[in-house]
Amino acid sequence: MKHNVNPSSAHGMHKGHQTPRMEKAKDFSGTLKQLLQYISKYKVSIAFVILFALISSVFSIVGPKILGNATTEIYNGIVGKISGSGAGINFDHILQIVISLLFLYSLSAVFGYLEGFIMTNVSMKVTYRLRKDIIEKINKLPLKYFDTTNHGEILSRITNDVDTLSQTLNQSITQLITSISTIIGITIMMFNISWQMALTTLCIIPLSFIFIMLVVKRSQKYFVQQQSYLGHLNGHIEEIYSGHNVMKAFNGEQEALDTFDEFNQSLFTSSWKSQFLSGLMMPIMNFISNLGYVGVCILGGYLSINRGLAVGDIQAFLQYVRQFTQPIIQVSNISNILQQTLAAAERVFEFLNEEEESKDTESPICIDENNCNNSNNQVVDIAGNVEFKNVKFGYTEHNTIIKNFSVKIKAGQKIAIVGPTGSGKTTIVKLLMRFYELNEGEILIDNYNIKDFTRNDLRSLFGMVLQDTWLYNASIKDNIKYGNLNASDKDIIQAAKDAHVDHFIMTLPDGYDSIINEEADNISLGQKQLLTIARAILSDPKILILDEATSSVDTRTEVFIQKAMNNLMKDRTSFIIAHRLSTIRDADLILVMQDGDIVEQGTHDELMAQNGLYASFYV
Repeated sequence: MKHNVNPSSAHGMHKGHQTPRMEKAKDFSGTLKQLLQYISKYKVSIAFVILFALISSVFSIVGPKILGNATTEIYNGIVGKISGSGAGINFDHILQIVISLLFLYSLSAVFGYLEGFIMTNVSMKVTYRLRKDIIEKINKLPLKYFDTTNHGEILSRITNDVDTLSQTLNQSITQLITSISTIIGITIMMFNISWQMALTTLCIIPLSFIFIMLVVKRSQKYFVQQQSYLGHLNGHIEEIYSGHNVMKAFNGEQEALDTFDEFNQSLFTSSWKSQFLSGLMMPIMNFISNLGYVGVCILGGYLSINRGLAVGDIQAFLQYVRQFTQPIIQVSNISNILQQTLAAAERVFEFLNEEEESKDTESPICIDENNCNNSNNQVVDIAGNVEFKNVKFGYTEHNTIIKNFSVKIKAGQKIAIVGPTGSGKTTIVKLLMRFYELNEGEILIDNYNIKDFTRNDLRSLFGMVLQDTWLYNASIKDNIKYGNLNASDKDIIQAAKDAHVDHFIMTLPDGYDSIINEEADNISLGQKQLLTIARAILSDPKILILDEATSSVDTRTEVFIQKAMNNLMKDRTSFIIAHRLSTIRDADLILVMQDGDIVEQGTHDELMAQNGLYASFYV
């Protein structure tokens, strides 16, 4: 589903985009612990991965030793033939060695395949679970989080960061296990052949780790920057794409490009530095391994001449030296990947650890006996009386918007809320639906505090038609049905007729099955508004909220909509937020708000007679 974004001005397009202060991850050990806890659910599979990796490595490691026996057999046969003391090369024995090698390498490949298959399955399950938890988390977060967080940042955590985790689990973890087991196995085999040459080879390990730590220390911060700037870049692109019409209308192309270039340059710099530093690993490790290789060659020649070390053992040992440095290089490369992974994991877990909406009461009041989880809970029939008692609220601690709001509304009344921009009209509606928690006071519905209901039950009482329409990429029928997912096609068509949108729908080639595109720009603003009104009609709510619901329709259509609204509002409590005062003349009660307080209230005629703020709106 996609939100239709309607930016109010070109100058507000980049609001919230600030160059982030880059630093190292705050808690790598804590992030790693959380990640391990996440994976621990699949510990049995991980255990099999480790077991199969060890078996695969053992079979692979034994190979050079057996191949060395073949080399020794060939060498002894040739020497014996030349000296006349032997019968030459024993090809039958060599054939047996080759067959055993093929068998060992085949087993190694089979266990390697099983290891990769299981780990792929685990990584996909972890990725699925992470994305599922993120989506569930989004539904549990308070709206204030989305007021202060860029949408692109959230999308980046769901896509880029989770993908980074998935790739690491799928590839790097198995490679890390294999590399470590290979290092251990090769070390044992090298000591078995010659402890002198083994010690010579092991001298490269401390030298290797010194260089690894130096590179890791410098590259870590750039991997963190890379992930963070990627999120900011995605956020900017998402914002500009959603509001591209406004951006073009106000000639904001250059500003958008400048902001993009700023983020893109920062991403380029951090990515270049991180990749350059991680790319140093391979040439450094190759240089160090070559030093060890030269040392082993010299010492091996000496031991062969003076100590009688078999030629095949020297050949096997040289293979082990090459194999020994390769997993060390892999571990060093994986260390860089793990840094990037932990940086991504930290961003994901930061999101998952965000403070959620306060929990619903343990013994909520039920409005539907069929959906009541506990038979002992009170079941009530809501009429629609609403009362605000000394409500105080601010989006931040130091900015109180609603200062002391109190009003009683009887069921079935039509309440209009008017006032200048920023007076708190829409905020009152958000508080009524418990999108935000009050600082002080309480809101009652039929004398029950809204906190005594579950949020699902509370919001099921309301039907909303907002100034900013919201439709998603689906058929017109599905968009209307969003108001009541259990509605029949007959109910959907009747709701469309009541909203005076059925005629327009039937003029489309596919009628109610016509698809609204991703940006919902293949129908007009007025038509979109009509569809959202039909959706509200279909929901059949106890309380209606109309936030400038007819602002996007023409005058002729507005007359039809007003008639449909009058029928819809009959016997229902209705809150109408309006800028067109002509739409609220017949309201039962008009509340005039200014600076978060009710400064006037009464009917249209009463307020006009007072010649106050309301009357000034007509001037």
